[in-house]
Amino acid sequence: MKSNDETIGDAAGRFGLETHVLRHWEDQGLLRPARDAAGRRLFGEDDLVRIAVILRNKAAGMSLDQIRVLLDEDAPDRHRVLEEHVAELDRRAADIAQARAMTEHALRCRAHDITECPRFRSHIEDVLSGQARWLVVHTEPPVPAPGTPRELA
Repeated sequence: MKSNDETIGDAAGRFGLETHVLRHWEDQGLLRPARDAAGRRLFGEDDLVRIAVILRNKAAGMSLDQIRVLLDEDAPDRHRVLEEHVAELDRRAADIAQARAMTEHALRCRAHDITECPRFRSHIEDVLSGQARWLVVHTEPPVPAPGTPRELA
């Protein structure tokens, strides 16, 4: 064990995760920690960077499948997956900007019932007309709790 290697408990604690999450990510091929002579996982600097990349990209809405492609420089569809994610981030940013403008208008509006304000309603015209494109949320299968048999996971 190198002096800067961390046990699974230390690595999980550093990021506020349960150890079973790191085991799940290893099962999914996202992590490949070294093992000591007793078979215990050892997380080096490169592993910790990968964990940080996974966390940052999950927070940005990427699925584990997308993150696996991101981390695999040899993935044949890497650019397509990443370009699709950038486009999705752009759509989400536009949705957030629209929600912010709507909220700011509501803060300044004198209308007693905000839904009756014609200028406020302009912020939701695309939704009313059915033309709004709704964000597709990627959902991950739940990470099995420690001790859960794989066939139930």
